[in-house]
Amino acid sequence: MLTTTEALEEGRLRDPRAGWAVTLAITAMAFVLRIVNLGHPHAIMFDETYYAKDGWTLVQFGYEMDWEEDTNDEILAGNLDVITDQASYVVHPPLGKMLIGWGEQLFGMDPFGWRIAACVFGTLLVFFTIRMARRLSRSTLVGALAGLLLTFDGLAFVMSRIALLDGFQATFAVAAISALLADRDWFRQRLARHLRATGKPDLDGRFGPLLLWRPWRILAGIAFGASIAVKWNTLYLLAVFGIVAVVWDLGARRLAGAGRRGWWSLLVDAPAAFVQLVVVAVPVYLASWYRWIGSDGGWDRQWGATHPDDPVVRAVGETLGSLWHYHVAMYNFHTGDGMKAAEHPYEAHPAGWLFMVRPIGIYAPGSIEPGEQGCQAVDTTCLRVVSGMGTPLLWWLAAAALVAALWFWLGRRDWRFGVPVLAVAALWLPWFQYAERPLFFFYAIMLVPFTVTALAMVIGKVLGHSHRPDRRFRAMAVGIAVALVIINFAFIHPVLTGDLMTRPEWLMRMWFGTWI
Repeated sequence: MLTTTEALEEGRLRDPRAGWAVTLAITAMAFVLRIVNLGHPHAIMFDETYYAKDGWTLVQFGYEMDWEEDTNDEILAGNLDVITDQASYVVHPPLGKMLIGWGEQLFGMDPFGWRIAACVFGTLLVFFTIRMARRLSRSTLVGALAGLLLTFDGLAFVMSRIALLDGFQATFAVAAISALLADRDWFRQRLARHLRATGKPDLDGRFGPLLLWRPWRILAGIAFGASIAVKWNTLYLLAVFGIVAVVWDLGARRLAGAGRRGWWSLLVDAPAAFVQLVVVAVPVYLASWYRWIGSDGGWDRQWGATHPDDPVVRAVGETLGSLWHYHVAMYNFHTGDGMKAAEHPYEAHPAGWLFMVRPIGIYAPGSIEPGEQGCQAVDTTCLRVVSGMGTPLLWWLAAAALVAALWFWLGRRDWRFGVPVLAVAALWLPWFQYAERPLFFFYAIMLVPFTVTALAMVIGKVLGHSHRPDRRFRAMAVGIAVALVIINFAFIHPVLTGDLMTRPEWLMRMWFGTWI
């Protein structure tokens, strides 16, 4: 039976060198896979028409500016003299667009330039997912499996090759959960160190050390703030895991022998967690607006000056009053009647996201006749498309794994499986309240790191201990399943990258009518 100190340190990982070697190797593979031919298609795809332009003007001028209408071809030809002198009304915070703009500043205002930041962060998403899954499962193998599965997911791949915001949001969110898991282990190890220093087997009913300086939790707060500074809905994840962090602290103190005094954690550790997560996230979020705040011409930047009697302006000043007014306008845009009445051919109800019922068409310029662009079709035509779709076999296995994870968490009381389940719930279920407005499948990129982590952990359970007599058979089955996922990714790769296909070749990859 484990002693109290041994129980507190049970999660310590013993193979740091192997862990880092595996992490870096898979991350490097993911980067190479994503950056190859990154500038293709040479086009402004889907909402790149907003974010590529916003990123450029934000970095160049300090705030987003309007462009002349129908100027995409001009931009692709290298003519940037099509920017108006009017500030643009935008409906998302600046950080994701700023990252896109920095890529454009470094590499140019062209497809490679506005996609390189997404490529880097899509690669970092693999990195943080490996670290999260490894620490959560206490297994480098499980971490490697999660990273490998994410590397070969179609949606994660596409979102790493297009200048949209959600990939940045997901990367910061997974980094935040990774830091919270590191903090959980850090806190328990400090309690164990305290017991060793005092020479006592447990706290014997005492509360124990305060341990208010929590560097990993502060990093989590910074990452949460950055994720919210890309898109707001990370707030739900912060709310859920803020509570989870408090529960973890309470459980650690009770495990250490605090007894009834462990409940003091709600008065000591919980307020500290609020400060380190929520309060820290606020200035990080506000800092993302520094260019707009420092400008004179940003959209409604002078609203506070022209409305000095507004209660908010009187309470917080002209600058923050203008920023608050902007946020009210953004919120009203997302929840107003205009969005509720809007329609889109690729809108996807969140009920179908986990099963990939309705992927999104991102790029489809039209039919290519035989003899054009190398098309060798006979009695048909060719086409190039980019579809925002996951690797089907992976998504369906992951959906089943979430059910198994729920059972391992609640039925077998394994807290580790609760992390991906709660993360998916926090990032998925809130969308149902907005289901009357157009929603899109690519929002589910926020779910993928957690669903592949759940799948990798369930695979770890399938493998079992190394001394099992049927371990070789189980390993073969797992190897076949992972190989099939990779083969499935390779099969759909042409529809993820805009490769030339005949129409029958494209239809071979569109397995259901809702995918077209």
